[in-house]
Amino acid sequence: MGLRIANVSIDTNDLAGSTAFWAAVTGYKVDAQDDAYTYLVDPEGAGPGLCINVVPERREGKNRLHLDLVTDDLHAEAARVEALGAKRLSRHGEGTSGWVVFGDNEGNQFCVCAT
Repeated sequence: MGLRIANVSIDTNDLAGSTAFWAAVTGYKVDAQDDAYTYLVDPEGAGPGLCINVVPERREGKNRLHLDLVTDDLHAEAARVEALGAKRLSRHGEGTSGWVVFGDNEGNQFCVCAT
C-alpha cells in the first residue's frame, strides 16, 4: 500500500486548552506550533502525529471520526483521562473489557478501549 496515516487532526476553538488536554492524555510532545495549530508527536516515534487546528466555528452534533486509544488497564486510564477533564459519555462492555466513550474539553468524542 502506498499510503499511511501520518497524523490525525482535531479542530478546536481553544488551542491552548486542547493542546494541554491532548498532550496530557496521549503523552505526546509539541513538535511545532503557531497561532493556528499545534503539532503533537509520539516521543517514541511510533504513532501518527496529532494536529490541533484552530477553527472559527463551534462543533455541532456527533463526530464523524474519532480516536480509539487502547490500554491494558481500562479502569485506570479511564479514570486518568476523566481527571484530566474528559467527560464520560458511556461505557460499553463489562469488567476489564470493552470501551468508554468520552468527550474532550470541547465535546469531541474519543474512546478508551481495552486491548
